[in-house]
Parts: sequence; structure tokens; C-alpha cells
Amino acid sequence: MEVLKIATAGSVDDGKSTLIGRMLYDTKSLTSDKLEAIEKTSKQKGYDYLDFSLATDGLVAEREQGITIDVAHIYFSTPKKSYIIADTPGHVEYTRNMVTGASTSQVAIILIDARKGVIEQTNRHFFINNLLRIKDVVVAINKMDLVDFSEERYNEIKADFEELMSKRDYQEQRITFIPVSALKGDNVVKKSKNTPWYAGDTLLGHLEALDMAAVSNVGTPRFPVQYVLRPKTEEHHDFRGFAGKVYGGELSVGDEVVALPSQTRSRIKEIYFYDQKYETAARRSSVTITLEDEINLSRGDMLVKADDLPAIEKEFTATISWMDSKQLVPGNKYVVQHGVNKVLAKVQTVHHKIAPDYSGVDTEANVLAMNDIAQVSFKLNKPIFYDNFKDHRTNGSFILIDTQTNNTVGAGFIGD
Repeated sequence: MEVLKIATAGSVDDGKSTLIGRMLYDTKSLTSDKLEAIEKTSKQKGYDYLDFSLATDGLVAEREQGITIDVAHIYFSTPKKSYIIADTPGHVEYTRNMVTGASTSQVAIILIDARKGVIEQTNRHFFINNLLRIKDVVVAINKMDLVDFSEERYNEIKADFEELMSKRDYQEQRITFIPVSALKGDNVVKKSKNTPWYAGDTLLGHLEALDMAAVSNVGTPRFPVQYVLRPKTEEHHDFRGFAGKVYGGELSVGDEVVALPSQTRSRIKEIYFYDQKYETAARRSSVTITLEDEINLSRGDMLVKADDLPAIEKEFTATISWMDSKQLVPGNKYVVQHGVNKVLAKVQTVHHKIAPDYSGVDTEANVLAMNDIAQVSFKLNKPIFYDNFKDHRTNGSFILIDTQTNNTVGAGFIGD
């Protein structure tokens, strides 16, 4: 079954957790004990309705304060698709969490409170979705019940958001506006009678109808080698296979491939999934590949099609989302983990810091603090094989690891 990854974004009290809880409830995805706990806690708080936000806010601090702090991943399925929803915090100080939650998502849901409209945080949420090249964005105008389901108010907010859209640099996004009431369930899973002026689909209906190929940044096939298989058995004493996961497009038996970094050429001889042979390895499938020639390949190397090589460089420029309390300073050294490949990197230059609300760049900045986003150049101790993030989300992204603490301190997206 197809799996659709969704990131949510919204300001404090816009109703993200409630919206997700409502989807779980209306699709009958809540377990009976979870539903009982929600009913009990809602009564204890004196509510005359079910507080669906309790279905996602897992930390005690989140439940007590009524806010989302950590990134929660929620899983549910319908007969058509399986879903993974990243419930990300909306606060400015948790920008790094928002980037983390959206980095692997194909769809984003941006919530807007119908009473407040487009605010500064909305700019930030849209900026991050634009930065991460998410192709399908749903703008859910929530709490329509608190503005009497006003079509006029809906159109005002839609016009304000369309003005924000004019500032983006990624034009391939499809933007869909849906008026909803997460608390009451209007246009979430079921069509609302309170919005006869709205002819579009419900939120779940929109997600169900999405073409997975259209919302995925497919790119070209990349096969990072994770493990070299040399069975110590009499039956397979000559077997030499390369295990890994196919990113981008497909790889097939007979394809001419180049091994990086050696740039040695060969052809794919066999493709295995466990003990079954296949003619083609589909995108995102984990397989073992054998080659017609005995060439040197080890963990961290990569197989690519011969007519479509990535960049092979010892330096690059990337957009960095900084996630550590210790500042990034030019001259600092970090480990760049690019797929399964790890290389030592030195910060060359901080070109400029980017305001994540479309208000401009700061060319005077030369250090990064937690939650900052900036253009940074790195020099590596050996080449990596990368694509620009806009062309290949997997092969164009990486994480930075502190060499002393081994903590993940930043996420990067390659390209000027």
C-alpha cells in the first residue's frame, strides 16, 4: 500500500493536534483505550466536547500547556493509503523541529486560524515548505465555526495567502485551500453542510486522491552501498552482492552503471530481494545487486546510471538549518553524513543568514545560533557524490554531526 508522508504546521492554538485527532477519530483509527482516555480527560477538564489534541500531544508538558513541543509521528490507514503525519511545533524557537518534521514529507498542511488570518508564523511555515521543496501544500483555514462559516472571511484569508505565494522561489507547488473546523469535523473527513459555497474536496478526500508520483521528488536513480555481501557458504562461495536502497528512479538488469568514486563501469547482472530475483528494482526498494564485472565497491560508495552522474566534489554550498546551542563558526569542523557516507568537513564561509519569514537576508552574519537558517560553504576531506536538493531530495540533503559530542547539530540542503 502507498505511504503518504505529511507535515503539519500552524501557530500556537491553531488546532493542528485537534485536526489530526479528528482525522484519527473520523477514520476510526483511534484504539478503544485511547478514545476512553480522551473522553475521560475531556470530562475532567469540563469540556462538553472531545479534546482530540490529546491523541497526539504525548509529552506531559504538551498536555499541561496545551501546546506541541516535540515532533510526533502519527500512523493511520484507510483502504486507499497509509499515512504518516508529522505533528510539528509552531513556535519560533522550535523552527529546527519543524524542518526535521517536514524534511521527508511529500505533503504539508498549513493551518490558519480563521479569526487571526495570515500572521508572521504563517510566512515562516510557508517558507520552510518552500525551502524543502514540498510539492503539495494544503492551506486548512481552521475554526470556521468561530466566524460563522463566512465565505467572505475565507476569501480574505485566501487572498492574503496568495500574496505570500508570490514571494516563493519554488513554483512547482500546488496550493489547495480548504475551510475546516477541526473541533466540529467540518470538511475534515466528511463534507460540511455549513459551507455550501465551498465546492472542493474534504481534507482526507484531497489526500486520498493525490497521485504519489506527482507529489514525490523522484529524481534519477542513486544506489548508495550499505553493505557488501560475501556469504561464507559452499553454495554461494563466489557470490558478491551490494546491498542498499534505491533512491530516485528505477534500476534494471542490464543497465550500464558507474561505481563512485572509482568511476569504473559495469552492468547490473542480477537484482535480489531476499532469495527472489527481479528484473527491476523500484524506487525506495531495498535490494541486493550483483554486477557483471568484479569491481571494487565498499560501504559509502554509490552506483548510478552511466548517463546520469551526480556532482563529485570536495566542496559545496548548502542551506543549513542549525539545531545546536553551540554556534556554527567559520573554521569549525563537522562530520557530514550524506546517506551512508561520512566525511570530515570544514566550514569555509557563512554567506548570509536567511530570515524564514521572507523579510530578507543578513549578509553581515558570520555565525549561526540555534534555529538560524543560512547559506554556508564547506570544504571536505574527500569527495561526495551529490545532486542539488531541488533535483533530488535524498541525494541533495545531509546532516552535520559534532565531532566531539557526536550530536546531530544541523540539517543541510545542497544548492545555492
